[in-house]
Amino acid sequence: MNQNSSLDPISVGVDDAARLIGVARSMFYEMIANDEIQTFKLGRRRLVRVKTLEAFIKRKAQENNR
Repeated sequence: MNQNSSLDPISVGVDDAARLIGVARSMFYEMIANDEIQTFKLGRRRLVRVKTLEAFIKRKAQENNR
């Protein structure tokens, strides 16, 4: 393993996910309820893969460019 590589998270909690995409926590929970964002549970925590957030933003940006 390369010693210079940083360990970026592959998943984040709901608060961090909402902050990363620039929405309120309540809006993020609405997006989960509407199946716009896929999450998973690990113990009591609800997590979101960072790649899922990236794909969501990419999809929304493409929808808005049409």
